Amino acid sequence: MDAPETRRASRKIWNYTPALPLNMAPYWDWPARPVASLLYLLQSWNPAGLRFLILIVAMAVWTWFTPELTRMKTLQAGWVFEIWVRNLILLVTVAGGLHLALWKYRTQQDDYRYDMRPMAKGAKVFYFKNQVWDNMFWTLGPALAFWTFWECLMWYAYANGWASMITVQSNPSWFVALIVFIPIWAGLHFYLLHRLLHVGKLYTWFHSWHHKNINTGPWSGLAMHPVESFFLMFDTMIFFLLPAHPVHVLFLLLHHGIGAPTSHAGFENIKLGKVGKFALGDFFHQLHHKFFDCNYGTWETPWDRWFNTFHDGTADGNELVKERRRKIWLTKS
Repeated sequence: MDAPETRRASRKIWNYTPALPLNMAPYWDWPARPVASLLYLLQSWNPAGLRFLILIVAMAVWTWFTPELTRMKTLQAGWVFEIWVRNLILLVTVAGGLHLALWKYRTQQDDYRYDMRPMAKGAKVFYFKNQVWDNMFWTLGPALAFWTFWECLMWYAYANGWASMITVQSNPSWFVALIVFIPIWAGLHFYLLHRLLHVGKLYTWFHSWHHKNINTGPWSGLAMHPVESFFLMFDTMIFFLLPAHPVHVLFLLLHHGIGAPTSHAGFENIKLGKVGKFALGDFFHQLHHKFFDCNYGTWETPWDRWFNTFHDGTADGNELVKERRRKIWLTKS
């Protein structure tokens, strides 16, 4: 745990934080910690948690809200439009619902809220001089379009036999193993893309659009330059190499489509009644938006720890970021 002075320092910056210091998943610890890793895995798949909910949504979407593969053997505007509308409804329900509940109607006031600053209005850095409208424009425009593009490409590939598709019955152990692997794969892809977008002109031209959101809300998660939107879900292409079920495809896509609005919601939990709560936010990534050059990946992947860019949320972590920046500036000067 933090020293008392560290906890006080954290409160000067944040309205609320989870328990600090943040800990990364023990999968990559050495010496290996198999028991801790298994317990962490079971905790991350809590049936009352967000990850399990996304998996259930993926199953429901495939079962009831996806056109038949036989229709998707040929490219037709009809079935593509159906998928776009379905994804639009998902986005508006999740991002829009969270924004209305947490930010507009403030149903839980500031309980579990990280940053007390409001969404920006009158700021020239945002289109329409309004952070929420700007975020909605880029989310419901390019981000939604590219989400639909990658999904439709996979359905077209499966329908034409270009990618190998399994069933639960044909390979149940691989079906389960791939579900466990997908969040780690998504974390690797996100780290590599994100780290690259922080380099030189790539940041200036593309990723800086997303970093206009120093304080984030649900609509901020997918609000980014179209080039970044295009590559965000490129990790879906792994299914051209690995045999998979369409539920796996949807599970990975929804990690971005639902995961980005929830991880950027700006709140750690949704209050349920007087004492209940549903874990929602991602303070690990909130630190990245606040301090910029830290926490490029996810807490489940080891890259930030290995490359010394991990911020654990404490005052000591703040100092490490400042020291790293100082060394960078000295190198450049």
